[in-house]
Amino acid sequence: MTDAPAGSLRGRDLLSVADLSAGEVNRIFDRAAELKAEFRAERRHAGPPLVGRTLAMLFQRPSLRTRVTFEAGMNQLGGHAVYLTEDVVMGARESVRDVALNLERFVDAIVARTGPHEVVVELAAQASIPVINGLTLREHPCQALTDLFTLRERFGELPGRVLAFVGDGNNVYHSLALLGAMLGLEVRLAHPADYSPSHRIVDQARAIAQETGARLVFGRDPAEIVRGADVVYTDAWTSMGQEAEMEARRDAFGAYRVDDALLDAAGPTAVAMHCLPAHRGQEITSAVMDGSRSIIWDQSENRLHVQKALLVEILGG
Repeated sequence: MTDAPAGSLRGRDLLSVADLSAGEVNRIFDRAAELKAEFRAERRHAGPPLVGRTLAMLFQRPSLRTRVTFEAGMNQLGGHAVYLTEDVVMGARESVRDVALNLERFVDAIVARTGPHEVVVELAAQASIPVINGLTLREHPCQALTDLFTLRERFGELPGRVLAFVGDGNNVYHSLALLGAMLGLEVRLAHPADYSPSHRIVDQARAIAQETGARLVFGRDPAEIVRGADVVYTDAWTSMGQEAEMEARRDAFGAYRVDDALLDAAGPTAVAMHCLPAHRGQEITSAVMDGSRSIIWDQSENRLHVQKALLVEILGG
């Protein structure tokens, strides 16, 4: 990566939401709101800010939202995205170091969607261009930024809001806990005993929360955890790479389904979120997904606008 000017995101990597300050997050959110308003009004940007810029997309894991929103986003901003399929990326034909040293000569930034978090860390260490984490087993920073931007749209100010995550203490939860702590939320997690989040991530989030007045809460009972929450959030019980655990996970998470009764337990103004893809009838019901209390499709759309804002902040002048 390159060194950014003081107070700027230009040239910066984004491997974890903890790489950002609260001020930088809010700048991304403000930029996203501007880009969204302009795009919704005109379906284009009058002065595309990334003309001539190229983004490489290294994807070892399949994607709908991450791929389309980064690829379409670069196009809408005047740039171009190059999608590299799994058979040409790291560890098979070439080492991570060699991939990074090649791509820094060809393109302006890299989005990597992979398994081990260490892959994006090594890419960032070896490449002189920005590297953005499009998903690892440890974190999903672009998703968390999108989620809290969506909540800011819905509720206004974020400090003091309560986000209740129901299910696995996974990469999405990790990023939500870190970013929620940074922005002053109360982030709760209801999870089965054997599906706890990373202790290192929780300790990091708690340290941030001590500075911001945020709070982390954990429990086993979903109805208790969601009581009084502004948002009830869930994710797939079985993620990519966990297919061998599918039956065990279905048994463990059977009591953690987000349905109308669980939303009712949260309160009359609570909304439902899901990072998608969803397994309807498992972690969430179709009635919730398609109902009036769902903001899932707003979440999905906002991946486009938040990631465009991130690209402009990192690659813009």
